[in-house]
Amino acid sequence: MEPKDTISDGPAPEAEANPVAEPDAAPPVTPAATPPVTPAATPMAAAPVARRPRGRTALLIAAAAALGIAGGTAVGYDVQARRAPTPLPALSQPGLAYPAKALPPGKAPDPLPASQDHRVRTDGDLRKLIVDRPAGWSDDDSSVPGIGDGWLRPDVYARSFKEEGSMYEYFLESDIRRIASAAWKRGQYRTAEINLVQFGSSTFPGAQEFAEGQLGYMPGTEIGAGNSGDAIKGSGNGRYFLYEVERKPGYLPSYQARATVYRGDIVADIHLYDTVPISKKDIRTLAERQLERL
Repeated sequence: MEPKDTISDGPAPEAEANPVAEPDAAPPVTPAATPPVTPAATPMAAAPVARRPRGRTALLIAAAAALGIAGGTAVGYDVQARRAPTPLPALSQPGLAYPAKALPPGKAPDPLPASQDHRVRTDGDLRKLIVDRPAGWSDDDSSVPGIGDGWLRPDVYARSFKEEGSMYEYFLESDIRRIASAAWKRGQYRTAEINLVQFGSSTFPGAQEFAEGQLGYMPGTEIGAGNSGDAIKGSGNGRYFLYEVERKPGYLPSYQARATVYRGDIVADIHLYDTVPISKKDIRTLAERQLERL
């Protein structure tokens, strides 16, 4: 028996005892097929959504950027290669030659004047670059032992520092050349010291390093002035300072001012001492006048 395509609600009808139908009998009526019973609708789970691989967009953007840069570089090289080369200026330019016109054979040009050749002054007598002694002051060679004819030995100059041994070794390693010095006095207690410390002309910036090292510790209170000082006009690197007064039982008060500035291979180190307060104008004026001589 073949299975039915549909399923009826009731049981199948029983077979007749006589399978041969009578001629006048109506054909058997087959019960109408009923639609299949569908179970109550149940909520279906949402279909899983495929997740986009992570980083794929970023890789595409990076690859496009790399291609763009490579393409732009290639185009730039191509454009540059098609351009005509730019001629370079001549290495020998007549306007920069000295003298301006060629001299006859056997004749040498005159040396540059001191106003145009800085080395003429600094390689000459360094003592002549010390600022002129102000009016009302007199020489005081006794205040700085070791000054002879305006020259100061490096070992004597190193004694004015707290770590004199280390400073002397530093001067030797920094290719110190010479020190021109002057000492003055005015009245009973005011004294001044001017030192022009010159370093050798080499690739090592001895003057700059020494000056910056001195200026670096001045704001401290242990061995410095305890303040940042004031700039020396026109120097770009120098400063002047007033120290805190030093008082000791049984001694007069001690006031001190200092100015440090460098130009080229020379450092100007200036000190003022007195038992009464020193004004900023006193040390500033002396420092500015000394800078004009360098």
